[in-house]
Amino acid sequence: MRRRARDGYTDDQAVAVPPARLGHVVEVQPYTPQTIVGTATITAQALIFRMSEGRRAGASTASGKPDNWDDRRMTRTDGHLLDNRQAEAAERFEAFATLFDPTTFRHLQALGAGPGWRCWEVGAGGTSVVSWLAKRVGPTGRVLATDIDTSRIAPAGRPPVEVRVHDVGAEDPPGEGFDLVHARLVLVHVPDRERALHSMVKALRPGGRLLVEDADPALQPLLCPDEHGPEQQLANRLRHGFRQLLARRGADLSYGRRLPRLLREAGLRHVEADAYFPVTSPACAALESATVRQVRDQLVAAGVAGHEDIDRHLANVASGGMDLATAPMISAWGRKA
Repeated sequence: MRRRARDGYTDDQAVAVPPARLGHVVEVQPYTPQTIVGTATITAQALIFRMSEGRRAGASTASGKPDNWDDRRMTRTDGHLLDNRQAEAAERFEAFATLFDPTTFRHLQALGAGPGWRCWEVGAGGTSVVSWLAKRVGPTGRVLATDIDTSRIAPAGRPPVEVRVHDVGAEDPPGEGFDLVHARLVLVHVPDRERALHSMVKALRPGGRLLVEDADPALQPLLCPDEHGPEQQLANRLRHGFRQLLARRGADLSYGRRLPRLLREAGLRHVEADAYFPVTSPACAALESATVRQVRDQLVAAGVAGHEDIDRHLANVASGGMDLATAPMISAWGRKA
């Protein structure tokens, strides 16, 4: 399924990037490491923190825009950077599930998803969340899984799951009266995010729950936050170039932090949010390898790096000697009045 959300995590550079609109060119400045200010608890492999009007402070970095960078070749284009029908997409979905399913399932369970519930999984991507919801709602419930390309969720299309082609940013909601609507890593890539969010709220019954989970790489734009050597500098240069490609295709690179406010403005009550920040894990490495292999031709064409640089980076990733991170995934939820 060519899911906009599955184009991967996005990052913000030295300044916040405004939402892109069709036909507009987004200028993105070189990244700088960020400092997260907020209440934080560090675990062995991840940082989980409750959002509290955090702010960031920039610092210098050894790496930046490459000498052969050509902004003219980075103009915004329509279409999707990551085609989910490619072989690497399956690896990416598996990595996303490993990294983020525990957080997603924790929130869905806390929101009360259970027998008989009617759920809409927006931009479903892989099958892990759909399958989990199907078990929770049981034979008396319903799970509607939608995406603009449903080829990878089709195997899950048996009762209580219905799979349907749908573009949340361009079409009316596929139904109303849902007890739960959920989207993970979707809206950041939808050109008309405002319409998509209001469509999701409209689809809820009174008292229904909405859970939106999206990236905010402005809180952490680097693949290697500990940029202590040439391998890490190369990794961060490629990550920066990848994010530039995403921005040119309309991704909003600083969307996640706004979710609590946007949910309140959409009329939801009891809005809360938190974030999950993988600092290093094998799944981060698997995600990076699959992503770079999938977009290497675009990176080379844009002048971000040559094939030799990309081969060297992939070898560095495979060696297991680097700590590879992703941007925080912010989860925001609330209830319809």
